[in-house]
Amino acid sequence: MRIVLGVSGGIAAYKAVHLVRLLREDGHQVDVVPTAAAEEFVGRPTWEAISGRKVSTSVFSHVDEVRHVRLGQEADLVVVAPATADLMARVRAGMADDLLTSTLLATEAPVVLVPAMHTEMWRNAATADNVETLRRRGVDVMEPAVGRLTGADSGPGRMPEPHDIHAHLRRVLAEGPGDADPGPPSGAVTPSEGPLSGRRVVVTAGGTREPLDPVRYLGNRSSGKQGLALAEAALAAGAQVHLIAGVMDVPAPAAQDRLTVETVETAEELHAAVESAAAAADLLLMAAAVADFRPADYAEAKIKKTDDGTDPVIHLQRNPDILATTVRRRAERGTGPTVIVGFAAETGDAENDPLDLAQAKLLRKGCELLVLNRVGRNLVFGQDDTEIHILASFGVQGLLGDADPVHVVGTKQEAAQAVVDRAAQLISRRARSPYAL
Repeated sequence: MRIVLGVSGGIAAYKAVHLVRLLREDGHQVDVVPTAAAEEFVGRPTWEAISGRKVSTSVFSHVDEVRHVRLGQEADLVVVAPATADLMARVRAGMADDLLTSTLLATEAPVVLVPAMHTEMWRNAATADNVETLRRRGVDVMEPAVGRLTGADSGPGRMPEPHDIHAHLRRVLAEGPGDADPGPPSGAVTPSEGPLSGRRVVVTAGGTREPLDPVRYLGNRSSGKQGLALAEAALAAGAQVHLIAGVMDVPAPAAQDRLTVETVETAEELHAAVESAAAAADLLLMAAAVADFRPADYAEAKIKKTDDGTDPVIHLQRNPDILATTVRRRAERGTGPTVIVGFAAETGDAENDPLDLAQAKLLRKGCELLVLNRVGRNLVFGQDDTEIHILASFGVQGLLGDADPVHVVGTKQEAAQAVVDRAAQLISRRARSPYAL
């Protein structure tokens, strides 16, 4: 495929370098068309080296080739990443005052704009009107990510990560030209027909990080892969998903239709986020690996080694039990998720099998389902494959008609599908049953 990658003048231009590499690894020919402002952030030699193609910004370069028309005519896809507020305003107005905007005006290929700007600019009425108009004309304007912006600012407006953009572009290319919405394959389940259609699902993912001093922290090996797979499975089942992302080895997805993303770092931040989001949820999937303890005292300065060799003493205190607290508050208030799914990462010990420990944990926590992961240095954490058991509490085994744990060995996507299917089945049966929380 021939892809034109436009780059407008924002600090996020550096991310587009990695996007070019990902597209080229897929075998695409990529012509990079930066604006003059974009070259203030990333120079032309970088674009030419990474794309293997000549780069220009002016309609007066290679005039004999009529590049401002030819690029758009020959493209299978035109992408602008980052797309600044200024660039989108000019595209909306149909301006053609440089090679990039001329190409966008001349092309009949699918166009994807990837916004990147400060929150105030994204929320400005003029930008909102421009985005609405562009989408109405058939331009694919991605939702920006939520997170750290230039300086100390944080909020919606951050450019999505290259891997997320790449995945989105793959879907666009798979649809084919002139078929922006081909509809589901024959026999496929659409979101409006899925078992969680109309349901609100909260998913926690990744680990927590408990600061000890300005440079050190207590953490764990959670990669976040299982949580992301659960969010994807819930979306595929038709749910409205709120992902609470802790510290992860993989990037959190960009917010999109039916998906919102909230980032946290510590167990206390995760606790507050769950308490807020779970109140209106139908299903809570607690896949995050929460640190059981945190330093009792935070050192404002880096803890130094002493000359006399004395070892420092670090006092720990318990973090809140988010799962048990959420279950208890649901019972006290009579509101909250219909189904709460806990996760147990167990190694077992000389006296106890991991499955026995998980059964005991399910009883203590009071949730409906509990997913057991057998973990260790080379098991589950960071891996793409997993082995899980899905346990049901005694009170709901009758509704499910199966007292034995569901055993899944496979990819984390397959495990996530099994968990979501089990939870959706329980929600459906509770809706038809007098069984109370």
